[in-house]
Amino acid sequence: MSAKFIHSITGKSLILSLFTTLAFHIPAFKAVLDNIESGWNGVLIFTSVAILMLAVNYFFYYLLLWTGRIVGKIIIAFTFIADAIALYFINTYEALITDAMMGNVFNTRYSEASGFFSWSILLYVLLLGVPPCIFLFLKKTQYGTFKKFLKNIGVSLLIILLVVLANMRNTLWIDNNSTQLGSLLMPWSYTVNSIRYYNKVKKRNQKEILLPDATFKNDSRDVCVLIIGESARRGNFSLYGYERNTNPLLAGDSVTAYIANSAATYTTAAVKAILDHKDTSKLYEILPNYLYRNGVDVVWRSYNWGQPPLHIAKYINHNGLAERYPEADKRYDGLLLAGLQEEIEANQSKKLFIVLHCSTSHGPTYNQKYPAEFEVFTPVCNTVEISTADKQELLNAYDNTILYTDYLVHSVIEILKQIPDRRCCMMYVSDHGESLGEGNLFMHGMPKNVAPKEQFEIPFIVWQNDSNTRTKELPEVEQFYVFHSVMNYLGMESEIYNENMNIFEPVN
Repeated sequence: MSAKFIHSITGKSLILSLFTTLAFHIPAFKAVLDNIESGWNGVLIFTSVAILMLAVNYFFYYLLLWTGRIVGKIIIAFTFIADAIALYFINTYEALITDAMMGNVFNTRYSEASGFFSWSILLYVLLLGVPPCIFLFLKKTQYGTFKKFLKNIGVSLLIILLVVLANMRNTLWIDNNSTQLGSLLMPWSYTVNSIRYYNKVKKRNQKEILLPDATFKNDSRDVCVLIIGESARRGNFSLYGYERNTNPLLAGDSVTAYIANSAATYTTAAVKAILDHKDTSKLYEILPNYLYRNGVDVVWRSYNWGQPPLHIAKYINHNGLAERYPEADKRYDGLLLAGLQEEIEANQSKKLFIVLHCSTSHGPTYNQKYPAEFEVFTPVCNTVEISTADKQELLNAYDNTILYTDYLVHSVIEILKQIPDRRCCMMYVSDHGESLGEGNLFMHGMPKNVAPKEQFEIPFIVWQNDSNTRTKELPEVEQFYVFHSVMNYLGMESEIYNENMNIFEPVN
């Protein structure tokens, strides 16, 4: 292969396409092999995927280089760096780069993203991302004539068309495996799914649909505290039968622990479900906004993010809490409790709704999510590369976050017990679960239709102090029950209220 050809637009596009296929598509090829049957049709599918990726990437690189020149080179270089980072997460955490995962990326803040940094991710970038960038800019590219441009574009499109036509009878296989394969092919996984995510955000951020107005059937002084947990899976709560005593405090608090599954496996969609009145992709008025518009005093304290747009007067994040309560330890979710009792006692509203949005069990730095006195289960995992960690150490660190969660929820109950002149209830609901290596999967964010149970089996824990009210005996509840249960406890009446999603009932 001559130097002239290597530095021509055709040569560079071909070499970059080959490099992309060999360096970044191994997980996709493994997924194809895992999902095809032996025989000629299996060979056809595998070969077709390989040829298709070579042709599509060649077309992409050639088109960008010809039309963009230096800008095209910069865009391609960016994709190689992004490809290397994406491959690291796929190999390390068994991640699928879906639109939901891109939503997680765009909603991740620096404090959380920095927890994923390791020397391994730097090696991925240096070994797989930087070399093709150097090759791309090493010498001036020979672009050739417009006629040659049309010929190359035409040939690559013809190859793509022929591969598609050859697999017409494999439409069902493609349909069944498109989500997984589409999330593993670089750079298409994160580019296409970023567009899909932003289209969903644009649609979701349209003006919210207002719900029917509500009235109050009583004037009792009520307080309802909703604690939104993060990545807490039900299977690791001793309240639900876990062999380790991860809930020593809540075990003595006379709580009701419901069986529940999350509506999604990632924060933005799951938190929306907790605040929605039903399972919907539309932007209806969420619970805090609805309560506030109808006269309830709403307070939102957050050590997390990812909630739908809030239209309330009293929102304060962890930075604001740290400034307001400088004596509190700002490193942990315990900051959400600072001054909480005093705020409730000083509140003169008859109806008060408080949300505490936690981040306690979010990985991969589980060992950094709790104070030292809660490190009961040892030794703990101290690496962000949790796929290479000792499984018992990983479990120990995660269980310590559940032990800390037990303390936080118990502390809220203790605070409410100190408010004797008000009816009080507390609901703790996790946004989603968490994988800790089962099936070689880690953390969360898998598509719901293929996600393991660990990513959507969640705790739903309730406490209340009204002797005239009790929790219903229900075999299972959903996150949407929060909306109607809070309405019931605060004595609200509306057309939107659904008694079948209410967990409270009067004592006969």
